[in-house]
Amino acid sequence: MLRISSTIKSMAVVFSAITLGAGCGAFRASVQNEDVATASAKPMDTGYDFGDLRWLGDTVASDMIAAPVIGEANRKPILVVMGIENRTDEHIDTKAITDTMRTKIINAGKADFVNESRRDSLLKEQGYQLANCTPETRTMIGKQLGARYMLTGSLVKLTKDTPRQVRVSKQEQVYLQLTVEVTDLQTGLIAWTTQKERVRGARKPIIGW
Repeated sequence: MLRISSTIKSMAVVFSAITLGAGCGAFRASVQNEDVATASAKPMDTGYDFGDLRWLGDTVASDMIAAPVIGEANRKPILVVMGIENRTDEHIDTKAITDTMRTKIINAGKADFVNESRRDSLLKEQGYQLANCTPETRTMIGKQLGARYMLTGSLVKLTKDTPRQVRVSKQEQVYLQLTVEVTDLQTGLIAWTTQKERVRGARKPIIGW
């Protein structure tokens, strides 16, 4: 009986060790690569995320490519991006939206963009070449192309929560609206504009972790 009891205790210890080892795996951090282009990359909450960035940038760029001011122009127009105003209560990198738009439009061969974010670097390099490079290789001063159109816009967000009541979960809806404008710098008129809307809802348990 003593030997059987010892055997049972040993098996219990082994089983507990195995169970504990398997259970520890549930508490370990897990990291894996995700394909941002697939539908499996679902939002985790109602906050602005990379899915919003890609969707807003891609859809606005597609509309611009098809717009008469760009898609049907006799020659490629030159644009300058003056930024999208962030009118939300979040820290949102709106430049990432215009970067996505600009990349798609340039790669489609529909427009050229002035590199407004590198103007200081361009002037510095031109000054260096003027002072140190031979006339045959230096860049000519005053030969930069001017933009005909200016791209601006704004991003707003509205949040709506369920009213105070007896409930076990909380519902939240977030509405995003992106407005983009292309202004003719010669006339001051808005040559093209569009708005994109995105709504996301979430249900959260009041008690949870």
